Parts: sequence; structure tokens; C-alpha cells
Amino acid sequence: MMSVSTSHSYLRVAEQVRAALVEGRAVVALESTVIAHGLPRPANLEVARAMEDAVRAEGAVPATVALLDGQIVVGLNDAEIERLGSEEQVLKASRRDLAPALARRATAATTVAGTLACAALAGIRVFATGGIGGVHRGAVSSFDVSADLIELSRAPVLTVCAGAKAILDLPLTLEYLETHGVPVVGFQTDELPAFYSRASGLRTPHRADTAQEVAATAYAQWASGVGGGLLVTCPIPEAFALPSDAIEKAITTALREAVEQGVHGPATTPFLLARVAELTGGESVAANRALLLNNAMWAGRFASELSKIRTITE
Repeated sequence: MMSVSTSHSYLRVAEQVRAALVEGRAVVALESTVIAHGLPRPANLEVARAMEDAVRAEGAVPATVALLDGQIVVGLNDAEIERLGSEEQVLKASRRDLAPALARRATAATTVAGTLACAALAGIRVFATGGIGGVHRGAVSSFDVSADLIELSRAPVLTVCAGAKAILDLPLTLEYLETHGVPVVGFQTDELPAFYSRASGLRTPHRADTAQEVAATAYAQWASGVGGGLLVTCPIPEAFALPSDAIEKAITTALREAVEQGVHGPATTPFLLARVAELTGGESVAANRALLLNNAMWAGRFASELSKIRTITE
């Protein structure tokens, strides 16, 4: 069993999530930018609910995270998911934005970094997302590096993803993760997935082939006192993977247009993802949905295995 931090007015943990944490059962945090910014309507709501169902199917409790009415909400109900996916002017909250958004009582969807910070605050150990942020192309001159990477090293959470978003500089992203001591584990692969594609040509430092191996690695990370987070990368299901050359062509075009239109900062990733979706005739949206559901399913399984280990050893 474990305690859950719910003692202050800025954090609201849904009762089913609270009960699962107290009883030592499996819980999976889910980010909410995919609802407010990552997918078009109505696919955003459909995918959010499907991800929660995928987690439940593996015996875990889903906890979608967002900021509503001056509180960090861990475990949105269906009406709150609907609100987040339908309301206009929803903020995009990374870790740096949490306190200002709370003070303003703003409606905000949490990014990977924001969700990791909130999950750690609530005591959740497993988190599923689509793809993490990373080092942007051209970062040598722009210094554009996602806060996701720092938060991955800081929050004691196992993050499940399909690699970093393909619009990024993947080799530099791997290097940055190494610098900050984040174990990167390829799940049933030796190669870093490239979000829409199953392979990137880059080797992962570690590999695990079963959910039990992943859970044992996460438990060792924390029980040994090493601390920090881990990143487990799951390739997109083969039936939905897109050819890397076609995706790269679309990304190159989108990057050029972003420069021409003066898009920068937090607006960059939503712009690029939307433009890639247009350039691929919607195929990237279908791929995104498939990898999100796949990651949620595996995260549920990893969380269930981790809860077994903790029940036996703690």
C-alpha cells in the first residue's frame, strides 16, 4: 500500500484513483494535450475514452490529468473530458505553467512534462502518452529543447511512448536523455521507434521483451535509491506504421512552412502535427490514434505487473 498526496487544495484526486493508490493497485496517468491540442474533434474525445478503456482492460485504473477551476485534477470524469475537448482557448500547460494556470483558475491541458509533475505529486508511477517532446531540429542555434526531457529525469515515473515525435531531432534527443541519466528501454525492439514509423536507425541503450522485465527495471530504479524516471518506447503497431520517407517529406515541408509563417515556441508542435496530418491525407492521425491506444494498453500491463512486485516486496 502507499500514501497519496491529496492534502492541499490545489490537488483533486478522483475517488477511484485515490482508492487504487491507497490499496496498491495499478494506476496509469494519461496526459490531456492530446484531447485539447493533439487531435481534431471528434477524434480527440473518442481516443481519450478509448485510451482509458485500454488501461482498464489490463486491470489498471486510468487517471487523465488536467487543470480545472484552480485545481490539478487527477482522474477526469467523462463530463470533464468532454469539457476539455470542447471548450475554446484551453491552455497548454507544461511544468512551468502549472502555478500561473492554477492561480488564474484557467482550464489547461497538461503536456508530458506537466502530466509527469502532476502524476508524481499524486503518487502515480506509470504514465502513457503518444510521443515525448525532445530536442527540436535546429536547436543548435535556437536552443529549443522540450521541458519533457528534464521532467523525465526528475519525476519518479515510468513513461510509455512511441519514441519522441518524428518532427524532432531524434539523435540529439537520445543524447540529451543520456546526459540526464534517463534509462531508455526499447520494448521488444533494439531500435528507437520514430513515432509514426517503427524504426529510426538509432539503437536504444536497453531492451525488455516482457511486461515483467519492464516492471522489474522500474522497481529496481526506485527501490535501489537511484530515483528519477524511465522511458519505455513501444513501436507503433505494424499495420498502422507509415513509411519513414513519406513522413520525412511531410515533416520537411511543414518545418519550412513554420519558418515562413513565423511559428515558434509552444505553437510549433501543434502546427507541425496538424500540417503533417494534412500533407499525409489524414494517415498520420490514424497512426497517432493507433500508437496512443497501443501505449495505453502496454502501460496498463506494466502498471499491473509493477503493482504485483510491490505487493510482494513491500
